[in-house]
Order: sequence, then C-alpha cells, then structure tokens
Amino acid sequence: MNSNLPPVWAFPPKGLRFLVIVLLVLGVFFRFVNIDRKVYWFDETFTSLRISGYTEKEAIAQLCNGQQIGVEDLQKYQHLTPERTLTDTLKSLAVEDPQHPPLYYVMTRFWMQWFGSSVAVTRSLTALFSVLALPCIYWLCLELFNSSLVASVAVALLAVSPFHVLYAQEAREYSLWGLTTLLSSATLLRAMRLQTKLSWGMYAVTVALGLYTFLFSGLVTVAHGVYVFAIERFRLTKKVIAYLVAPLVGFLAFTPWLVVILSQSAQINKTTGWTGEVKISQLALIKNWIVNLSYFFVDFNYDTIRGAEGSWLKLLVAYSSPFILIFVGYSIYFLCRKSPKQVWLFVLTLIGVTALPLAIPDFISGGIRSQVPRYLIPCYLGIQLAVSYLLATQIFSSSVTIRRQKLWQLVMVTLISAGVISCAMISQTQTWWYKDLNLYTPQVVAIVNQTPQPLVITSCQATWPLGDEMALSHRLDPKVRLLLVNESNVPKIPNTFSDVFFYNPFYNPPLPILEYKLEKEQKYKIEKDVYPQKLQLWKLTK
Repeated sequence: MNSNLPPVWAFPPKGLRFLVIVLLVLGVFFRFVNIDRKVYWFDETFTSLRISGYTEKEAIAQLCNGQQIGVEDLQKYQHLTPERTLTDTLKSLAVEDPQHPPLYYVMTRFWMQWFGSSVAVTRSLTALFSVLALPCIYWLCLELFNSSLVASVAVALLAVSPFHVLYAQEAREYSLWGLTTLLSSATLLRAMRLQTKLSWGMYAVTVALGLYTFLFSGLVTVAHGVYVFAIERFRLTKKVIAYLVAPLVGFLAFTPWLVVILSQSAQINKTTGWTGEVKISQLALIKNWIVNLSYFFVDFNYDTIRGAEGSWLKLLVAYSSPFILIFVGYSIYFLCRKSPKQVWLFVLTLIGVTALPLAIPDFISGGIRSQVPRYLIPCYLGIQLAVSYLLATQIFSSSVTIRRQKLWQLVMVTLISAGVISCAMISQTQTWWYKDLNLYTPQVVAIVNQTPQPLVITSCQATWPLGDEMALSHRLDPKVRLLLVNESNVPKIPNTFSDVFFYNPFYNPPLPILEYKLEKEQKYKIEKDVYPQKLQLWKLTK
C-alpha cells in the first residue's frame, strides 16, 4: 500500500488499543442492555411463530373464530411446545415464508430449547452473532489491508454503529447475515492468498451458510466472483477455476431449499410484493438513501419524534446527512486513489454488486427494495471498510502532517461520539424507526392495561393478520380479553366488560361493514377522538 502504515504484525499505538477496548466493552454492553425491554414487534412475532412450528393459517383458523381469547392463547404461538418439532419449523417456513432460509430459525430453536422462550433469550442469540462480527471484521481487514491499524479502526466503528446495535437486538436473521458476509469475504481473500483445497473448502462452506441465512447472500457471492475475475484479468487461471468450484459446491449444498423456493414462488411474490408495489418519487428515493446511509454512523430516531425536539433532530439530520454522504464518497475516492487494485476493487464490488441490483429497478420503475436498510448490509459493510482505511491512513500514516492527523482525529472522535450517543439513546427506548408497524404499541398497551376488565376487538381481515395482536400479547396483562372477528362473523359483545376497545392498525383502513355491525346491530358508538389518531385505538361505548 501507499499509505506508509505499519505492517500487520505491528501493535497499534497504546491510545488506539485503549480506545478499541473501551468501545468493544461499550459495543457488547449496548447489544445486550435492556434487550427484553424493546417492543417485540410485528416481524419478530413471526420469527417466534415459525420457530414454534406453527403456520399463520393454523393460527388464524384457531383464533379468528368469533370466540373470546386470552393473552395466553396468542402466546401459544410464540413459545416452544412439545407438540411441535424441528420438522414443523421447517414446514412452516417452507409453506408460508420460503424467502427466509432456515439456518437462523433452526439455530434459534435449539437456543430456545436450551435456555427458554423468553424475549431476552430469543434476541440474545442475535446479539451474540453481532458480537462475533467484531473479530470477523478485524480478520477481514487483516486479509484485505494487511494492517492491524485499519482493522482496529473498523472494529471501533462497528462496535458503536447504531445500525448494527439496532439489528443486534432484533429476533431476525440480519445480524447473522452480516456475520456470514464478513466470514465469506475473509475466507475468500484467505483462499486466494493460500491457494489450498482446505481454504477454498472453507469458502464453499461460508457460501452455503450465507445462502441458508438470507437469499441476498447470492449477490455477495456474485460480487466475489466479479472481483476474482477482474483481478485475474478475466483469464481462466487456477484461482478462477478454484473460485468457480467453491461457490458451485456451496450452491449445491443449498439445493434442497432452492427446490422449496422454486416450488413456492407464488408465495414468495405474495409476501415480498410490497417492496415493488410502493411507489415514491426519484427525489424521495435519493433522499431516503442518504438518510439510511447516515443511520450507519448516527441515529437519533428523528423521524418518529414529534414536537420541538423532533423538529430540532430533523434539522440536525437534514444538515448532517449530506456531510456524511460527502465523507463516504471521499472515503471511497481516497481508497481508489491510494490503495492497490486488489484492495479497492474488492470494496467497490462488495458495495456496488450488492446495492445496484436493488437500487436500479427502484429508480427506474419504482419500488422501495433499496430503501429497506437491512437489505443493504453487505453494501454498508463495504462502505465501512473504505471509511476505516481513510481514517487509519490519515491518522496513523507517517507521511501525513501533524495538522492533518489532528483534523482526522477530530473526524474520528466525532463519528465515534455520534455512534455512542445514538446507541445510548437506543438503549433507553422501547421502539425505534425500524419497528414502524409497532411504534405506538407501548401507548396502546398502557391505555388497555390500566382499565379493570378490558376487551380488545381486532379484525382478522388485515393485510397480515395476527402480527399486531401477537405483538400486543407480549405486553398485555393476563386480565385482557381479545376478540378477533371477520366482517361476516361479529358475535354479540357481552356487557361484562368495563371497557371495550377497537384496535385497527394503521396499515389496515377502517372496515365499513364491521363498523356498521357494531354501531347499528349492537348499538355501540365508535369514539375515534378519545385517543390520538396515530394510535388507531378507538373506544366503544353504548
């Protein structure tokens, strides 16, 4: 490299070592603190549903029958039971959710069998995956940059990245996907360096692990392929042949689930169609790309905070996001100018090949695939590699002036401070922007729980039935009764309840027939102005 950085075996300066240790401790702390306090939101309830071995169809048939149910009836589908086995978990995924490969769900099922089915236990495995990503990015940086300084800076940034802390506390597979992406990338570079059968075999294993974690891992493997072919100048060398064989083995190992995907393509289109159906302007799309990129470094949840504080945070993000975009752009430019081809090409392919297939269709024909930050985890990791290289080179290179070193030290301290503050805010809240379907669950639950004998009525005709009800069940008191109804089957509500509520999640518009039957046939008045409209919680009175 042309950066005059010490070689890989050189110890980082004491100051950097101390900083990394402190940030590692903070990073681990933020990933586990208050892990059970966060709202167990819509997507996570379906994680538990799959792991428990039930299908959504089964749950709807048993719960949406016009009969009153208790919180424990919903919780049945959120915990392991002796009646349902690992085979039922695989069947549930294969029949209703094949776009989510089974590795994470199988691992979490075993984890829950060993330690219990509580929210804290279910999420703790994801947090552990996020912690394991820290040594993996260190290894990747050693393989790519041959510098322990760059590796140390990368670990420091990743440890307090609010984006990764958020997904470390979510019972979904995205932290595991980040881990497999880092492992796959590091083992590829190691295999290209060693050129042994064992090293290429390890890469093949990581390819299979990635595919069994998240389908977009295929884009990561394609990015690796573009890199290998470009480095070898598109010649059929031994490295190219070895690369072609290793992913082929990985894809062959993935064949059983690939057969499931092909046989359930209609179901996949049904459950993922929303990413292409939502249309936004190109200007709004670009704005959201920039804001989502800023979440990797600073995240004050500005978009969900109302009032003066929310306005102040919006102004802060509005001004800081362009600077972050410029900073990231300069980091990539600096990497391409100062590092060897085998370094910058790897980072560029990881960023471009994993992001452009999502961004281009959205930009041309509409959609929000590239607007979902969790789909761009490999891209963000590539960006972090570029940023880490820039900071390490400008702060620790012997060819950089003292004045410039001080300037870039200030930049690094600012980034780390923003990350620590963001993570501290995240640790103290129950919801965040990515739990968009359940932002107001705490307020709804507080209103319902404070009544002596409440009944909550919800509709089984939502776009995705039961998700909100199962999310509520993790916080509702046992005294609460629920009634899940269809428009065609509205049972008579007894007069034994102190309070009757109608909960209508914001993504499901009011149902006129259901309202008519409650108001005209049972003489209930639906009071929509008792609680803030954003809660979509209405009170029924005689």
